[in-house]
Amino acid sequence: MLRSGGQSGHDESRPDTSRAEGLIQEFENSEKGWFWETTRDGTLSYISDSVAGVVGREPSDLINRPFTDLISAEVADGGATSERTLGFYLSSHVAFQDLIVRAKTKNETWWSISGRPVHDEVGRFFGFRGFASDLTKMRQSEVELDRLARQDSLTGLPNREVLRRALDDALVSAARRKHRCSVFLLDLDRFKAVNDTLGHPAGDTLLRLVSLRLRDEVGELGQVGRLGGDEFEIVLPATSGKEDLSKLAQGIIDSLSRPYTINATVVSIGASVGIVTSDYDDRTSDDLMRDADLALYAAKAAGKGTFRFFAPEMHDAARHRQVMESDLRVALEKGQLRVVFQPSVDASSEALTGFEALLRWDHPEHGPVSPVLFIPLAEEIGLINEIGEWVLRTACTEAAKWPQQVSVAVNLSPIQFKAHALPATVRSALSDAGLAAKRLELEITEGVLLSNDEHIHAMIGSLKKIGVKLALDDFGTGYSSLSYLLRVPFDKIKIDQSFVRGASDPDSRNAALIRAIIGLASDLKMQTTAEGVETQDELLLVRNLGCSLVQGYIFGKPMSAEDALAFAGNASLVRPDGFSKARESRVRIIRAALLHYDGQVMGARLRNISGGGALVECRIELAVGAEVRLDFAVGGLVNGVVRWAKGTQFGVQFNDQFNLKLLQPVKSKTKSGAVMTPDYIASGDFSQAE
Repeated sequence: MLRSGGQSGHDESRPDTSRAEGLIQEFENSEKGWFWETTRDGTLSYISDSVAGVVGREPSDLINRPFTDLISAEVADGGATSERTLGFYLSSHVAFQDLIVRAKTKNETWWSISGRPVHDEVGRFFGFRGFASDLTKMRQSEVELDRLARQDSLTGLPNREVLRRALDDALVSAARRKHRCSVFLLDLDRFKAVNDTLGHPAGDTLLRLVSLRLRDEVGELGQVGRLGGDEFEIVLPATSGKEDLSKLAQGIIDSLSRPYTINATVVSIGASVGIVTSDYDDRTSDDLMRDADLALYAAKAAGKGTFRFFAPEMHDAARHRQVMESDLRVALEKGQLRVVFQPSVDASSEALTGFEALLRWDHPEHGPVSPVLFIPLAEEIGLINEIGEWVLRTACTEAAKWPQQVSVAVNLSPIQFKAHALPATVRSALSDAGLAAKRLELEITEGVLLSNDEHIHAMIGSLKKIGVKLALDDFGTGYSSLSYLLRVPFDKIKIDQSFVRGASDPDSRNAALIRAIIGLASDLKMQTTAEGVETQDELLLVRNLGCSLVQGYIFGKPMSAEDALAFAGNASLVRPDGFSKARESRVRIIRAALLHYDGQVMGARLRNISGGGALVECRIELAVGAEVRLDFAVGGLVNGVVRWAKGTQFGVQFNDQFNLKLLQPVKSKTKSGAVMTPDYIASGDFSQAE
């Protein structure tokens, strides 16, 4: 302890004083705090030795120096400079407490100083005495907490709250300067597959790499942040031109789609981007984020790996989806859902072996709703377990009415498969229906197996103990891995219809793939089912390749429970019925046309079309053999002959091959950037859609 000669010392003969100074010295040595004393003019007359080491001086150098020389002029807590504040207290002879100051040191050091003026018996001012504590660690913790409150801990990017403030500021600036700002909402494609297959540490590494690429692409144009999971946001305060935004969005997609190397494994993902720009209105940041989310949804619906600008029409689509969600919640109790059954037969003997249960929704206003639309919706809103159990119980109840050799297959959603109650539900459904477990086949897709966790394997073991069969559905279309076949005791592999369709074409390599799948399944003692078989040549091909079972329109479309019962009880109904060869590729279309017939010109509507013919609908009935001419507004008049007719619908065979490319829609854009087309066109063959 250092004290100047001008101040009174302590009396060694007094035990209480000695004890007090001993305690003081022990406290000072603990480095938890220190004491100080000044003279009338604010110079130090006493200060603990530990302070000298902190400020990088010798202890003797501090005595008789102004106390304020040790204090930095840096602003503390947004107030006046510390040096002036401390000087004010020392010169005004006013007591103070917990004054936070920063020391003049190379390393950041913060003190909390308290002091009171000292007077003699007659009130004369002698100086100050006080103590101080080190706040450095506390201040650093506060800074770190503040950083964590502003930044995403994984990537170091700004978090949701910071992005919200940045967007609010951008909107205020845009309104004041009469320009527009923009927001990108970005979602990674196939990220979940990486997380599930390589583990969460690899997923975290991937997110860090993605954040670096995003920063490089955006640069000084805006602020990049992470909202959570695999979702990112980009606020662009001064960029709103459609061309510039499109270029930036495509650059981001291209950059993030380049391969990554994580733990010696090459990983590829993609990105979808929703874009919204502010207008000169009163839209808030919440409004923009909602619209950006709708644009992102549209981008993902367009096939992912692309970007979409928000368009007002998206609100209508969102409202329609909300209505569908609401209607789906009551569809089960109102009897709008039904189960249909598609037969599966032995490829060699053509004997019926079973049915696959398929779910259908007959909407009272919109008619049949595709499972492609409502099954993902049911999964998203948490209805899939309830609906799935109803399908399972219905299928088991109907199967119990069929001959003993006829089984039933039921599809399980990945969400259903993760439910701990699934084995109990299966046992209950079998027991209530009186159906033998060996007659129930549960179909799962490869997506169920991606996580490869203990629960999945335990679930498979529990289901196999019940005695049900397991089938791997849509093999080859997902994240195919031969390891699945080694780890999981499947009874059957179902070859997706995308491999079967066109396999009989000599130029197609599908037949080789089917042969390989069948050979692998045979070696593993598994059956194979070829899905989507429609034609005689496809049936002959899969039969010659050694496929065990066949399912497709050639043996029957999905049918009601009553028709399935009749089908199962009458072997004569099981016979192949299809074209000898695969039909020409068709396009489902709703397009206006002009029909020329018998000197009249009338409006007509195309329902589907191929290069050789079309399904046409008009206001009059035409006889088979009638010669007509169709005007599609492209390519001139097309001559044809009516080959079949049913009411006002009829099939026209073209005299000459028609080029379908002429019907590709001409895209136009709205002011908001939405792409509009004059007709609804969907490519592909829809005859086998489930």
